[in-house]
Amino acid sequence: MAKKKESLIVASKVKAYIKSKKMMTSSDALEAISNQVYNILDAAIVRTKANRRSTVKAQDL
Repeated sequence: MAKKKESLIVASKVKAYIKSKKMMTSSDALEAISNQVYNILDAAIVRTKANRRSTVKAQDL
């Protein structure tokens, strides 16, 4: 069984932001948002390595 990834987001901040836009947050949205953050970071890491650097920069995102 796959190990569940640790959340990379602050749930209360995400929910507050969504609420400020007059919307509601579903029970599975926070996990999906965190997974998207993992995807963004993984892609940035690949780009960073391709450019022979060890520091992820804004341009990699």
